[in-house]
Amino acid sequence: MQAQPALELSQTVATNSAPPEVDVRRQLAKRLSDVICIPSSHLTPQERHMAGDVLVELLRDADVKLRESVAKRLVMLNEAPRTILVILAKDDIQVARHVLEESRSLSDSDLIQIARKVSGAHRKVIAKRRKVSDSVVDAIVEFLEEDVVETLLKNKGASFSETALQRILTVSRSHQPYVKLLVQREELRPSHGLTMFWWADSENRKKILHRFAVTRTVLQESCHDLFPKAAAEGWSDAGVRKALQFIERRQRNRAAMERSEFKTLEEAIEAAMTTGLTRKLTEEISYISGIKPATGAQILTDKTGEAIAILCKAPGLKREYVEKIWRALKRPVHDVTGEMHADLARVIQTYDVISTDKAQTVLRYWNWSLTASLNADVLRHIKDGVIPREEEYGAAAITAALVFGHRQ
Repeated sequence: MQAQPALELSQTVATNSAPPEVDVRRQLAKRLSDVICIPSSHLTPQERHMAGDVLVELLRDADVKLRESVAKRLVMLNEAPRTILVILAKDDIQVARHVLEESRSLSDSDLIQIARKVSGAHRKVIAKRRKVSDSVVDAIVEFLEEDVVETLLKNKGASFSETALQRILTVSRSHQPYVKLLVQREELRPSHGLTMFWWADSENRKKILHRFAVTRTVLQESCHDLFPKAAAEGWSDAGVRKALQFIERRQRNRAAMERSEFKTLEEAIEAAMTTGLTRKLTEEISYISGIKPATGAQILTDKTGEAIAILCKAPGLKREYVEKIWRALKRPVHDVTGEMHADLARVIQTYDVISTDKAQTVLRYWNWSLTASLNADVLRHIKDGVIPREEEYGAAAITAALVFGHRQ
C-alpha cells in the first residue's frame, strides 16, 4: 500500500509546484458540507459545529462560485450551524440570497443583526421571506429604502408593528405608492387610514372611506345613558366631553346655531356664496356643523375636495349644497366644454355613495383626532416638524402633527 504524503504544516509553500489536477478545495468544501448535512441521529452536534468551523475558514478566501454552491447546499438544512449561515448571509448578494430568503435556521436576532450590516439588496431579499416577524420588519424599515419597504408591504407574511406602520405612514406623505400598499394591510387602524386620507390620491381616498367609514351603532347603544349624566355634571370632565362628542348621534350643534347670526347651516353657506368664504364664515359653518374651526379649515382647503362631501353629508345638507360650497370656494364648476368640472363631479359622487351615519363617523373622527390633543406641547411639535410619541401624547396628537405638519 502506497504511503500517504505528509501534510505540510509550514507557513510557506513552494511557489513552483504545479497546480493540482483536482480542485481539492472544492472537494473538501463539498465533503464538509456533506458532513454538516448528516442527520442528527448519525452525527453529534459537536462534530457538526466543528465541521462548520473548518468550512468557515475554508470559505474565507474561496471564490464566489464555491461559496454559492455551499450556500445552496446548506440552505434547506434545519440543523445547519448558524455561524456559517450568518457569514453566508452577509456575503455578496449572489451568495447571500439563497440563505436570506430560504433558510429556516436563521433566528429573528440573526436576521436583525444581518439587516443592519448588509446592503439594501440583501434587505430586499429578507423582505421576501415567507414569514417576516415584526421585530425584523422594524429593523428593515429603519433604513426607509423605498423598494425594500414596498416589498415588505406587498408580503402578506410580514408582520408590522405600530412603530413600523407609523414610520411608513409619515413617509407616505411624500411617497404615494406607500399609501396604496398601506390601505391593503390588515394591520392598518382607522387612525392610520383616516389620517392618510389627507394626502392620499382620489382612488385611495375611495378605498379608505370604504374601509373606515363605518357606523357607530354599538358605541352609541352602549353609551347612550351617559349623555344625560355628563350633562348633569355640566360637562365638567373635558376627556368625557370630547369622547361623547365623537359618539353622539346628532351632528349639528344647536347651541352654536342659537349663538350664530345665521338661523341654519344652509343660511351660512348661502351667505358664503355671496361674499366668498371668509374666516368668520368658515368658523360659523364649522361650529354649526359640530366641528372645531381648525377641522373646518382643513376640510374646506382640501385640494381634491372629497372631504367637502363628508362635511355636507354628515350634517344632512342636501346635495345642492356641495356645489354651493364649491362656488363659495371659487372653484371651477364647469370645464371648457360646459360640462360639470371633473373635480366637482368626483366630490358629488363621494357625497352620493356614503351614508349620513358613516359620514358622521368620519367627520367626528377627524374633528376628535385633529383637535382633541392640540395643547401647547403638540403645537410646538407641529411647528418643529416633530411627530409626538403616541405613548406620551396619544393617537390624536400624532394625527394632528401629521396632517397639520403636512399642510405647512
